[in-house]
Formats: sequence, C-alpha cells, structure tokens
Amino acid sequence: MGGAEGGPFAATPPAAHLLRSAVQSRACALRAGEGKTGETGEEERRWWVVGPAGRFPPSLLRREPVGSSFAKQPGVSFFFLERSRGEDRKALLEVDEEKRMDMGNQHPSIKRLQEIQKEVKELESQVATFSGLSSDRAYKKLERALTKQLFEIDSVDAEGRGDIQQARKRAARETERLLKELEQNANHPRRLEIESIFNEAQILVEQEISAFYKGSNCVTEEFEEGIQDIIFRLTQVKTGGKISLRKARYRTLTKVCAVQEIIDSCTKQQPSLPLSSDAHPSVAKINSVMVDVNKAKGTLIAVLMGVNNNETCRHLSCVLTGLVADLDALDVCGRPEIRNYRKEVVEEINRLQKYLDLEEEADTTYAYDLAQNRCIIKIEEIRKKMKEIHASLLKEEKVSDLYLRSKTELQGLIAQLDEVSPGKNPCIREARRRAVIEVQTLITHIDLNEALVKRQAFAEQTEAEPPSHKAVWNILANVSQIQQEVLSFDGNRTDKNYMRLEELLTKQLLALDAVDPQGDERSKVARKQAVKLAQNILYYLDMKTDEWEY
Repeated sequence: MGGAEGGPFAATPPAAHLLRSAVQSRACALRAGEGKTGETGEEERRWWVVGPAGRFPPSLLRREPVGSSFAKQPGVSFFFLERSRGEDRKALLEVDEEKRMDMGNQHPSIKRLQEIQKEVKELESQVATFSGLSSDRAYKKLERALTKQLFEIDSVDAEGRGDIQQARKRAARETERLLKELEQNANHPRRLEIESIFNEAQILVEQEISAFYKGSNCVTEEFEEGIQDIIFRLTQVKTGGKISLRKARYRTLTKVCAVQEIIDSCTKQQPSLPLSSDAHPSVAKINSVMVDVNKAKGTLIAVLMGVNNNETCRHLSCVLTGLVADLDALDVCGRPEIRNYRKEVVEEINRLQKYLDLEEEADTTYAYDLAQNRCIIKIEEIRKKMKEIHASLLKEEKVSDLYLRSKTELQGLIAQLDEVSPGKNPCIREARRRAVIEVQTLITHIDLNEALVKRQAFAEQTEAEPPSHKAVWNILANVSQIQQEVLSFDGNRTDKNYMRLEELLTKQLLALDAVDPQGDERSKVARKQAVKLAQNILYYLDMKTDEWEY
C-alpha cells in the first residue's frame, strides 16, 4: 500500500475498502478535524479513526499523541490518517457520506433516545417563556412532562455500549437542565417581587370593589392613587432581559392597567347620565341596564385581579352580550336624546368586552418583548443621537457652537419624544420619561455653563452683589463640574466613583443649606434653584444606575 509517491494512503481503493467495512460494521468511528502538514504548514483536513487497535495496518495510520483528549479514553485506540489529499480525500469523503447515510440503521436504543430528545426540545420553548409560579397548573404540567421524559431516558437499555450510555447521559442532562430552569423561572426573586406587588393590588381591589357590586359608579381617590402606585412599582421591576420575567411583568401590568382604565371611565362619565325615567318608558330599562353594567365592571375587575373565583370571563361575556341584546330590542324612534343615551351605554359595554381577551393577548411574544416595539426603537434612536451630541460637547472648544447647535438639536429631540405615543403600555411610557429626563439634564448642563460663562464675562458687574449671592454662584460652578462627571458616568451603584459623585453632590446641598440670604430676595431665589438643580442631578445619577430596562 505504501510504495506510491502520494504517501502510504496512495492506494485509495484498498484504503477506502478498509475504512468502509470498518465504519459499516461499527468497529470504528470516523471524525474530521483541521490540522497542518509538517512539510508545507498548510491547513488540511485530517480524518480521525476511532476504534480498536490493530484494525488498520500501521502503514496507513499513525497513533495519536498521548496528550490528546481522544487518547485518554480507556479501552479504545485512536489513530489519524497520515495524509488525506486528492483521491485519498475523495475516498474518505465517500466513507463519511456512507456513515451519515447509515444513520437510518442506528441501534433501537439510540433511535429511542433521539425521539425522547425531540419531545424534550418541544418543551424547551414553553419552559423558557414560563411566567407563572410553582403553584400554577401550567408549572405542574410542565414538571410532570419533563419528569416523565427522565423516566423514559432511564428506561432505555444501553446494553453495555459506551455510545448509548453517553447519549443517555446527554439526554438526561438536557432534561434536568430544563427542570432546573423551570424551577428558577417560577422562584426567581423578581418574579416573587411581581407577585408580591400584585397581591397588594388584590387586597386594594377587595377593599374598594363593594361599591360596584351595589350598582354604584363611585370610585374613591384612595383606589385611584393606589392603582397608580401599583403600576409605577411594577414598571420599576428589573427583568434583566429575561423572557419569563418580561412576560410575567407584562401580564400583571396588563391586568392592573385594565383596572385603571375601568375606574377612569367611571370618573369621566358624563353627569347627565342616567336620564330621568319620566322622559320615556325605555329610559327606565336603559337605567336598569346601566346598573347591571356597573355591577359587571366590579365583576370584571374582580376576575382580572383574581379575587372572584366564582365568575369566568366566558360567563361575563355572555352577560354583557345579553345586555346589548336587551338594549337593541328597545324602541327609541323619534327620540334622539334617548337613542344617544342607549348608544353610550352600548359603547360602555363594548369597552368592557375588550378586556376579556387580555389573557390571550399577554401570551403573544410581540406583546411583552418590547425590544422590537416601534416606540421603543424610536426612543432608542433618540437616545443614541443624544449621546452623540454629548460626545461632541466634550470635544467642543468654541462656546458659541456649544450653545447654539447642540441646544437646538436637543430641543428637537424633546419634540420627537413628545411625538412618541406609548399607548396603554406603562413600560413604554416609563422608557420615554427616562429619555426625556436624560435630554433635559443635558440641556440644563448647557444652560448652566452658558450662565457661568456670561457671569465670568461680566465679572465687574458682579462685584456689587451680596456675599450670599456670590456664594450660591460659586457652589453652582462646582455643581456644573460634578454634573459633567455624572453625565459621563457609566458604572453602577457599587462603583467607588458613584459613591464619590453622590458624596460630592450631597456636600454641595449642605453648602447651599449653609448660605444665609440675609433677606436678599435674589439670593433666596438663586439658592432655591441651585438646590433643585443639585437634587435633580442626584435623581438623574440614581436613575442612571438603577439598571432599569423595558
């Protein structure tokens, strides 16, 4: 075999025959890898033959170095082909192709493991997006399905074969990983935080819902403010980009925001409704339906918040549909005011109907994954432009260019942010609010620098100012330098630089507090504005480092 110029593998047919028969009989396995030839240093494809020693003649194969990972496996000898070029490579490719085509004739245990892995793979997406708790029915269903697959894997007979044992271990590891991920999703600290906030909302609803059940449309200020606070706290929950947490936060926010919209509709209802029953016989029926609608509002709020287990969305939908049918059956011909009254009640019922599909909507990926949301993309584009302007400010030397061009561009960004419509999503609203604060902080920095430069240019006129007024401006000069550092800061709250900046701003606030205006009104106003500015910078520093994300 080894006399030809092409090397010991020049006799292609015999070599191919040896390899083909070995692979088909599963006496060895064929692996490919990249290597360099000793003669030219060029990259070439090496073919590793894994199998018992003595299977191939020494002239064809060379034993792999002892330090390799292949050689460390007991009971098996590993060799690699000296060369694999030209016809030799073609022969090996043919063998490798036959090996891959032979996959259909695999051992039954391997086939069964592949079927199990396919079933486990189908459960992977459900685990990744699971947003519930360990007490939920969906959690128990997924847990049972994965545990069943583990038992199935364990029941596969390896028959003492190493390849089947390895395949079984890999399948078991993957299934155990999904079980662990499912448990982590259900018990993640942020997920429990979301549930804790939602439980507070449930308590609030239980306290305030009784008025609706009586047919009343009265909403207390405590109820409105409590719901607003719940929504704000939910938007501040950090998800870290984790899909399951984003979904859990969105589902919870969707329910609480729906409650807020329902109670807002109660407070904005026209005072002329309901009409007097003396106006027309149909008015009494419409008024009766309106009372039922108010009761339905209370029931809907209770269902959304999970405080009424005796009612379902399907039954409530049937009730609302029946109320619409009753209104349609009324004869209000020739009475436009009564017709309008009926129309408003029907519209109110239709608004309630749309909240019954919230659960299905919250399960769609586009709803809770805001990375591809058009409003969020627009906000991120504006923030990117703002950062570019800030970077140019650091390099700017001419003050006139600094004020005229940059400030105009930043004001344009504020206008663009005002045009972004967050809709009903509080997370988008929060993202826009934060972007506005970022741009406004940069504008404030430019304004302060401009004022300091002008003050320096007219230094002679400031000589006659009271000492307290001068003291405030001296502190503002320090605040401006600190603000520049805050704008450039890109760390977190554990950084020493964060603590230093926070301490510096606190010192400036204390210094302002120590300034005695001595009855001078200008000094009082200047000190008040300086305190507000320093507090805003502190707030911006906190906001910048709170790791919030949509």
